[in-house]
Amino acid sequence: MKLNSTTWLLAVALSAMAVPCAESYEAGPVTGGGTIEGMVTFNGEVPMKQVIPTKDVEVCGAAREDVLIRVGPDKAVESAIIYLAEVPKGKDWPPPAKPPEIDNVKCRFVPEIQVIRAGSLDVVNTDPVLHNTHGYYGKRTAFNLALPNKDQRIPVELKRAGTVRVDCDAHGWMEGWIYVVDNPYYAVTGPDGKFTIGDVPAGDYKLVVAQPYAGVVEQAVSVKGGESTKLAIELKK
Repeated sequence: MKLNSTTWLLAVALSAMAVPCAESYEAGPVTGGGTIEGMVTFNGEVPMKQVIPTKDVEVCGAAREDVLIRVGPDKAVESAIIYLAEVPKGKDWPPPAKPPEIDNVKCRFVPEIQVIRAGSLDVVNTDPVLHNTHGYYGKRTAFNLALPNKDQRIPVELKRAGTVRVDCDAHGWMEGWIYVVDNPYYAVTGPDGKFTIGDVPAGDYKLVVAQPYAGVVEQAVSVKGGESTKLAIELKK
């Protein structure tokens, strides 16, 4: 799949926020931490992408339109990623509900957008057709896997923090995003566009908000012990 100029610039911008060493974060108890909470909105017309499967139609389905940014009531943005960058130490990592994975399901990536801790990821093919799942840090390949068999599962390592854009070399319309983080201070908005990041040590931080269509917003945020910092974040194309 060839990247259009907008997608390429976004992938490079997100990859540029990568942290060279994902092992530098120091986890431990946080005393007197604060909370960051807020809502992410999008003002503008919701864009659509025309998808016309050209092969494996019995699995991939018919032509359709996909939204490029999910916007609900009150202009709330679903699946926006919120992340504190360059946090040297803080709370422990939460126990994972299950090992992270990205699955090929009916010629879509599931989940389409996700946040994972730097480390291992399973690439899965639920479909009975060949997928070639290809991940990139910017323009550099992070993994490139042929999965010809149904229910095939291959582990990969994503050791560097940053954004990995994923496509399928066999089905060029497929696209997914994996945000690899080096600290546990992140959140993904639900349908109401809201997020909460707790147990943040008091101090000044850079807050990063990312969504594949709208791009990246960065802003400074100050956290006071025992208090909640409330934010209203607006995304624009």
